[in-house]
Amino acid sequence: MNTLLDARVSALVDFYRRVQHERMAGIPLLNAALEVEAVGFAWGQATGQGEGDDPGAVAEGVLITPWFMSLLRLPARPLPHGDRVGQRFERDFGSECFDFIGAHDPGIGYHEACALFSPMAGFATQALARETAQAALALTRPAPAPAPEPVPARRAFLLGRGVGVRE
Repeated sequence: MNTLLDARVSALVDFYRRVQHERMAGIPLLNAALEVEAVGFAWGQATGQGEGDDPGAVAEGVLITPWFMSLLRLPARPLPHGDRVGQRFERDFGSECFDFIGAHDPGIGYHEACALFSPMAGFATQALARETAQAALALTRPAPAPAPEPVPARRAFLLGRGVGVRE
């Protein structure tokens, strides 16, 4: 369990729930069958550590809301916007590269989003939205490499013996 990752993602979800109930209330664009949910957030490959220890670490995942679904990059620590809000940046996300747009809120700091769907009228259930988010992540994150098969010792190979044969 990664408490820093959990805390950052929880703050993100809380922020967008507040937006839904305070700023988006009554707007017909909202899909009433959906709720705010973070899917598959993990530290990006660029961190090296994979634990958020690096001050430049970024958590990556999909954010579902009743009005959009986006790939999202969330720095490990709340950062100032640095005049990047609304600007477009080409970023690696898993094994792919996408255009992200900078955003900021004082509660969660700077983050970047790449829209997948907006509006969300095509999603009849939260489960369908979640499955779509998981499928998007599966397409961007390379599958783990299969474990290599054991290689026979050189001498056993040359003598025509199988793996595990001792002399």
